[in-house]
Amino acid sequence: MLRDALRRIFDVQTATSGPDGLALLREDPAGFSVVISDMRMPVMMGAAFLHEARSIAPDAIRILLTGYADLDTAVQAVNEGGLFRFLTKPCPPRELLSTCLSAVEQHRLLVAERLLLEQTLKGAIKALAEVLALASPAAFGRGARVRALVVRIARALGLSDLWEVEVAALLAQIGAVTLPLATAEKLYSGSQLTPGEKAMVDRVPAATRGILEKVPRLDGVLKILDSYQLPFNLLTEGAKPPVGARMLRIALDYDSLEAEGATKGIALATIRSRPGVYDPELFEAFAQAVDDGGVEGRVLELGVLQLRPGMTLAGDVRGTGGTLLVARGHTVTPGLVERLANLGRSHIREPLLVLDNDPDTPDEARI
Repeated sequence: MLRDALRRIFDVQTATSGPDGLALLREDPAGFSVVISDMRMPVMMGAAFLHEARSIAPDAIRILLTGYADLDTAVQAVNEGGLFRFLTKPCPPRELLSTCLSAVEQHRLLVAERLLLEQTLKGAIKALAEVLALASPAAFGRGARVRALVVRIARALGLSDLWEVEVAALLAQIGAVTLPLATAEKLYSGSQLTPGEKAMVDRVPAATRGILEKVPRLDGVLKILDSYQLPFNLLTEGAKPPVGARMLRIALDYDSLEAEGATKGIALATIRSRPGVYDPELFEAFAQAVDDGGVEGRVLELGVLQLRPGMTLAGDVRGTGGTLLVARGHTVTPGLVERLANLGRSHIREPLLVLDNDPDTPDEARI
């Protein structure tokens, strides 16, 4: 009946039971605009099916068909399961068709709003990162390096949904804009801090939260930043921080050890000698990724005017007086190229060490 009433306008796929319907959704969660279920189905009730469908395909609009005897249950399902509408049986084909057309429009608006918010969020994050790169090159350089390390852990574990931990890694140091440049550079190079500088550094996490909590849709990022310093062995199963927080702790500590001059082997051995602090499964995946992950691309020695967007700085960029301009790990952007060009070659130490991932860069593209 559903297929006959809707197939002239919609691409209709059907299942004969709740589990079969859920399996169909799992094959293509983003491919369904509307999910319709009868209240009484084999194996599982329609309300339970739509509740599960919501977690698999959250953007799909859910409609429940029910008899008069199940009206109370249907109302409860609407209130608790986020249903778009419920229809009583027998439902006239015209009413069913009209409801589905409204549901498809609702789906279109929902997806469009989400995409708009995502683009706005990405723009805000990019702006924050650019501000950090200009205001505190040392802090941003560390953020870029830590983000790369976190990605290596995730790839080793086969994880794909990384945006929250990537943002957390990139912007964990944004509170460092409150530090004097000399203090920030000492911090991220592993140099000894004075008591006064240490007190300023201790206030950086609070400054970071104060900046990021003003950006919408960063709740998951803030949860990572609030919990990544918690030691692994003191947490019960229900209180463990998200996996992103445990990944971030490993990456930050490894980068700090390298900044202090530790070799890769010593940095890994030092972290391994701190039992209970890190998630052991994540650390072993990270250690293997670091051991197996050679340099991807060629390290070139280039002049300022030879920089191209997409390259990665393999060494710090400093002024002729020794001032840190851009920290290693930074991905070259058009804005950075323009900024360095405006400073002029006479004010920048050359050559610059650059990791080039572009196989088309000619060998003679060197200073």
